[in-house]
Amino acid sequence: MTELVAIAHDLQAFCEQHNWKFCVIGGLALQFWGEQRLTRDVDITLLTGFGGEEDYIDALLIKFAGRIADAKIFALQKRVLLMQSVNGVGIDVSLGAFPFEEEMTNRAVYKEYLPDISLKICTAEDLIILKAFAARDKDWIDISTVLIKQDKLDWNYINEQLSPLVEIKYEPEILTKLQDLRAKYE
Repeated sequence: MTELVAIAHDLQAFCEQHNWKFCVIGGLALQFWGEQRLTRDVDITLLTGFGGEEDYIDALLIKFAGRIADAKIFALQKRVLLMQSVNGVGIDVSLGAFPFEEEMTNRAVYKEYLPDISLKICTAEDLIILKAFAARDKDWIDISTVLIKQDKLDWNYINEQLSPLVEIKYEPEILTKLQDLRAKYE
């Protein structure tokens, strides 16, 4: 985990130098808010908006290598820039533009991971929203660990942010599954 924290910290410093809005998400955020589990990459959301993504992508690809051929084209089409550190560790940069992603980057908090190394991570509520929206089996397990570890969550915020996202995805059952998990662990 030390290597991942160092890579995330390097990426964070780069984003901060550019005054970009961002936060660490995924497995590293889960390390703080939920149960520790094996994670092999660094995930962040970088607020780019719609239409200005290319400038962010170009700057990042000068600093970090693309992980796939045509990483820039892939990022412009799929809104995820797949990069890697100098030692080959994956770095996934989600190109954020939705109001939820802006709110998430605004709410992000610095948490100490190693002595003298803090990472700007999404809140527990935002991690739950991201994981519920993804709705993979492993995401529901991750949400369960957050619910077990965090006893004070802002459920109004979670529901307000997640409801329009599941409408876009046409999967209202996500809300039902999340409420069932909440009932199980409260």
